[in-house]
Amino acid sequence: MASLLEVIALHPADAEAAQEGGADRLELCASMEADGLSPSVSTVSAIRRATDLPLRVMLRLSDSFTTDGAELNRMTAQAQAYLSAGADGFVLGFLTPDNVVDVESVAALASTFAGTPWTFHRAIDAVLEQAAAWRALRSLSGLDCVLTAGSSLGVGHGLDDLLKLAKADPAVASVMMAGGSLKPEHVPWLYQAGVRRFHVGSSVRQDGSWTKAYVNSRFVRSWRNLLDAQDSRG
Repeated sequence: MASLLEVIALHPADAEAAQEGGADRLELCASMEADGLSPSVSTVSAIRRATDLPLRVMLRLSDSFTTDGAELNRMTAQAQAYLSAGADGFVLGFLTPDNVVDVESVAALASTFAGTPWTFHRAIDAVLEQAAAWRALRSLSGLDCVLTAGSSLGVGHGLDDLLKLAKADPAVASVMMAGGSLKPEHVPWLYQAGVRRFHVGSSVRQDGSWTKAYVNSRFVRSWRNLLDAQDSRG
């Protein structure tokens, strides 16, 4: 399996630069000060016109990992609007107040766009018991990717746990996407453990700024070259 490089895009200019730099897929979101919320439908439409890369759109309405029935109804409507605007998949993930995967809420939302692939996002890094969380995720239909840093503090803190998880279970490694303050030096270790999906955001922007800089195609290209080099070594 060749490596996949996913880049966060907030605007059409981000999407164009990410594609120029060699990204494979985009995650679309807004409000990065809240760690990523749902973007406007008009933004999704504009980005769709700017690129032919696959687009996964965030379904998240608040800076909490919990949700309720009213939010789920709003996100159900959002998901259909995003699909009409050109989305290819979604990014979502909810926890209960006890910080375990909210299987009921996630499954209910995912069932409204059955047949569309989706990513469980970094809510998994806030759970109390990783093994139980990964078991719960296996039961969810349509899930084909789990974005995780192994720690709420980022890959630098969670790398050892990611490596253990990936090495212990190839099925986990096959859906794991490493991201969250990911650094180039983490990639060889993750690759050797079987991880082939990588997610970057601030690291492909000048000075890591979400507000003052768009995605820089040269920075994306450096990540692309790094992953291609790993693939070539096998």
